[in-house]
Amino acid sequence: MTKLIRHATLLMICAVPFLGYADIGCAESTDGEKPHTIRILSYNIHHGAGTDGKLDLARIAGVIRSASPDIVSLQEVDKKTKRSKGVDQAKELARLTNMKCVYGASMTFQGGKYGNAVLTTLTVKESKVIPLPGEPRSALCVTLKVPHKGPSTGEILFMATHLDTKHKPRRSSVPLIEKVFESRPTTPAVLAGDLNASPNSPTMRQFGKTWLNATARKGLFTYPAGNPSVQIDYILYRHLRLCTVLKTQVLKEAVASDHRPILAVLQFGPEAKEKKDTASNKPDTGHVK
Repeated sequence: MTKLIRHATLLMICAVPFLGYADIGCAESTDGEKPHTIRILSYNIHHGAGTDGKLDLARIAGVIRSASPDIVSLQEVDKKTKRSKGVDQAKELARLTNMKCVYGASMTFQGGKYGNAVLTTLTVKESKVIPLPGEPRSALCVTLKVPHKGPSTGEILFMATHLDTKHKPRRSSVPLIEKVFESRPTTPAVLAGDLNASPNSPTMRQFGKTWLNATARKGLFTYPAGNPSVQIDYILYRHLRLCTVLKTQVLKEAVASDHRPILAVLQFGPEAKEKKDTASNKPDTGHVK
């Protein structure tokens, strides 16, 4: 699909303590409006290590390129760690995909850092990292400014995150994420990442109070990659005016990582129809990786 969105600006106001500004050394900083289509991919890349034991960022980049995304939320991204041979993985993936990158470290690890990243074809201005309970975990907060066909411009708040595997810190992360958006209650927002929660979990029930689930369709299993049996990777959205979910898909990639990537294609604007696929409100089904 031809991408209609090419440029954006990034700004984030966070209402909770933060680790600091994210590394954006590899990032560039309504009347008459038309509907816009945006392709969003979420991918836990397992620091580039595939189920075959090979560390291969070029393979990860090929998977990303195959989806032609406008924005990519990446989890388990190394920056200059020993196990990843000192490579700045976000920067290298940006080069291989011809996209811009933003990196947000969750912790120091093996002489480098470990965390989340965002790849995008859109213009990046600044970002912040929000610490979350757990391993430790974090959320990378950005704002993408989307030029309209008409005289006005719009913004989308975008968050890439990886929640903890344990129930208590995972649920405690939800209100911290919500605080990020308190100062921008009506700004369109997208949350994409490995939430480590099944569709029937209390975590998704919490998110379902304020978020719509673009990846709510049954059978979108993302883990484990070789024979996926559960969905723990999601793309959620809120306040995307008159938003239509055009497509959701789990990419058929079983080797490049221990997760499969998940894609959502959203159309928003005055001519799009509103879709209300909320996150699940069913009881918990247990722990997932």
